[in-house]
Amino acid sequence: MSKKEKFFGVNDLLWGHKWGFKDSSFKINDDGSVTFTGNRYEGISGEKLPYLIPFITKVLDIDIKVEPYFKELEHKHVSQRNINQPFLSELESTFNSDQISFDDNERILHSHGQNSPDEVFKVLYDKLEKFADLVFYIESEEDVLKLIELAKKHDVCLVPFGGGTNVTNALKLPSEENRMIISVDTRRMNKIVSVDRENLLATVQCGITGKELENQLHHQGYTTGHQPDSIELSTVGGWISTNAAGMKKNRYGNIEDIVQNITMITPSGTVNQIKPLVRSSIGIKTQNLLFGSEGNLGIITTSTMRIHKIPECSDYESVVLKDWDTGIKFMYELAHSSLIPASARMLDSLHYQFGSALKPEKNNFSKFMSKIQKLIFNLKDFNSDKFVAAVFKLEGSVSEVKYQRNNIKRLARKYNGLVGGSKEGKVGYNITMVIAYIREFFVPQGILGETLETAVPWSKINQVKNEANKLLLKLHKEYNLPGKPFFCSRISKIYHTGICMYNTMGISMRGVKDPEKVFSQIEHSLRESFIKNGGSISHHHGVGKLRKDFMSNTISEGSVEMIKGIKKNQDPHNIFGVNNNIVMD
Repeated sequence: MSKKEKFFGVNDLLWGHKWGFKDSSFKINDDGSVTFTGNRYEGISGEKLPYLIPFITKVLDIDIKVEPYFKELEHKHVSQRNINQPFLSELESTFNSDQISFDDNERILHSHGQNSPDEVFKVLYDKLEKFADLVFYIESEEDVLKLIELAKKHDVCLVPFGGGTNVTNALKLPSEENRMIISVDTRRMNKIVSVDRENLLATVQCGITGKELENQLHHQGYTTGHQPDSIELSTVGGWISTNAAGMKKNRYGNIEDIVQNITMITPSGTVNQIKPLVRSSIGIKTQNLLFGSEGNLGIITTSTMRIHKIPECSDYESVVLKDWDTGIKFMYELAHSSLIPASARMLDSLHYQFGSALKPEKNNFSKFMSKIQKLIFNLKDFNSDKFVAAVFKLEGSVSEVKYQRNNIKRLARKYNGLVGGSKEGKVGYNITMVIAYIREFFVPQGILGETLETAVPWSKINQVKNEANKLLLKLHKEYNLPGKPFFCSRISKIYHTGICMYNTMGISMRGVKDPEKVFSQIEHSLRESFIKNGGSISHHHGVGKLRKDFMSNTISEGSVEMIKGIKKNQDPHNIFGVNNNIVMD
């Protein structure tokens, strides 16, 4: 692959503004059915999905049409470049020309993340407010040092860019920024520097994607175990910058547990721990301050991560339970057992129905098994509108997986649940990757949607979920919006003290003036509800600009001043001026 092909804007594999890969999308056929294109995702790619449109029609009370309601702009809006000529002249004389791009498409692509109303919708159907003036591809730590020195000398703004998957407006450029803005793309720094097989550590460059990292490690017999939903596109640097979490955190930990050392280059110097050891008591660990830094301080160049031998056994399991409350009891006891699977998720009834609507057309055998399942449900007195489904990823030795499965079955018997088996568990686990593409199907139909994740104590789960649902119904009526709102929840991760809960919202915006503005206002109100009722502003997506207003509900004034002090110390001239979180006054 040539360097030019590594430019984001000319990469034929990716959609760019939209989510994911160009070979994968939900397509409405002339007969009104839906097909998920490509062959990338086993069990759904290339398959006809006859249940999707009937489900959407039912829950949102709107018609789905072949012709789109929102029509994508043929020509995307982009502003004129703001050029600092002395900086540009020195940049061009210092670096190779194929590291520098003025291409308008490149500039647009590097000026937004994947937040639905504030970024993606505006790019495709309206216009963004602010754009990067130039895109620069770093290839080494030496490049980073030189670039930062030039930025300091000429007072330009640098914004680190990884996979572009951020959903908190962290990549949205400040409208008040008057300096030249350089988007610093890290994805040419995509190598594994070293693998320490004895101590089970790997040092990797910041721009490597999760998929690239796992593929390269797999060939050597290892894995990090970190598997966020965005693993195909997101980068290691992005994981650290947002303090990410993965689906298999029960076995491998979240990113702060996996990463043992970080190198970040700031305008004031290089920040890292010279000797990453097993553990050290050395006072305040500076590297811990880099998790969640969100591009405010500098550029992460490398990280040292824990790795594990590929597990001997990897399998799935699934359980169906009577209702949400029973499911919570089941998950609570599982979380406090000593045999927790690598991943444990539970879908509420509506979320399960949503997932089922994405299943391909049933063959005769599948139809027969569905009848058997319904019979069993009837015998167990399950209400089809109330039952919930839990899916699990089991990893470890053969005996570990056996013990994990037996523990799940034991709890299922205790709570009168139905064990669904490995096949259903695999489908439920993997469909997460496909659901991310549904937004690009919804939006042209005039439907805006988003996922809102929050961390919730066990005692507050129902309060957070129910109050948010009630508020959405209230706001939907007050704004006089068409159809019905969609709101479903899932427990995505379990902890000793609580859970990560994903809430998915969908609203028809047909005929609504300023739909992205209305949607954003509703979304903001729901986040207020989360906090009011015991949830957090975020579990793993970060703060960015989307959640800055909620920081006063999260940390003390003294904590705010500490963060601002770090910013002033490491970047006194605000070279990294993306202005996420609360780093600036």
